[in-house]
Amino acid sequence: MTITPADFTARLGRDRLAAIVRGRSADAALHTVLTLVEEGIGLVEVSLNTTEAYEVIARAVRTAGGDALIGAGTVVTRDQLLRARDAGASWIVTPVLGEGVHAAVAEELPVLAGALTPTEAHAALAAGASAVKLFPASLGGPAYLRALKDPFPDMPVVPVGGVDAESVPEWFAAGALAVGVGSPLVGDAAHGGDLAQLRARVRRFREVTA
Repeated sequence: MTITPADFTARLGRDRLAAIVRGRSADAALHTVLTLVEEGIGLVEVSLNTTEAYEVIARAVRTAGGDALIGAGTVVTRDQLLRARDAGASWIVTPVLGEGVHAAVAEELPVLAGALTPTEAHAALAAGASAVKLFPASLGGPAYLRALKDPFPDMPVVPVGGVDAESVPEWFAAGALAVGVGSPLVGDAAHGGDLAQLRARVRRFREVTA
């Protein structure tokens, strides 16, 4: 499934939650992605740090169905971007503002660009990013996002790194468009952990992001 950058930003605002899968087992990572989708998570990022990440993305895209959007994360280089695109990733996440962002924009793929400072965040949007990935969000917390939004009230920001279910309401109150969540949501499922526990965590996160 494909999506335009503008529609992706709108989708972030609608779903309000993007799951981040990073696993040591390709099969477990795939099952984790599919379980997240089954539980109603429509935005799932597979980090390129995952074992056989491109194959996991390709298999997830073929299998997930519906309106689920499978993305590729930790994209730093143009080569990684092109491989992720060829695997079927419909959106891209980067940890930094660099080659991965510029390559995604050139390929007209939605990109959530990693940034921390006001200068980086502004530059990410100027480069064509669909939204800013505030990373690591735990460094400044919701108070930092609130301060960042003062001069940039319309900036679409997605905090990532240190976001748990208890803090989600604070992030939204501070102006987050959506939140990106890895281990507090996925736990050890992508390493072969209990999928029943994953389903329970998903339901908790869906409650607080509804």
